[in-house]
Amino acid sequence: MNETQTYMNWIQPDWAPPAWLFGPVWSVLYTIIAISFGYVFLQVLRGHVPRKVAVPFIINLVANFSFTYVQFGLQNLYLAAVVIGVVLVTIIWSMKAICPYFKWVAYAQIPYLIWVSFATVLQFTITFLNT
Repeated sequence: MNETQTYMNWIQPDWAPPAWLFGPVWSVLYTIIAISFGYVFLQVLRGHVPRKVAVPFIINLVANFSFTYVQFGLQNLYLAAVVIGVVLVTIIWSMKAICPYFKWVAYAQIPYLIWVSFATVLQFTITFLNT
């Protein structure tokens, strides 16, 4: 079963977005993430930003990329709720960590923060409804 079918088979709240919306939203967000996170890593490599600033960005990427596997591969809703919580917390942490150095990178995360905040509530709701 593919991700869309799995998503459609879960009991969902009335306000859940259609499955087709996730692809376009994540395409935009991954573009923002690639540019802004890449800039942070480049600045760390150049020594313009302390290495510790990169930590929340790295944790965020690992959690973000593992979410789909946990959610749809393992189909573990509880663990997916934990993972998306980590994604949310590390977005906020990364914004705070980079703001003193490059405010634009922190501001660029706002759409990502908004979407993941919504997705976190959705994930917790789906987890509750399906377990």
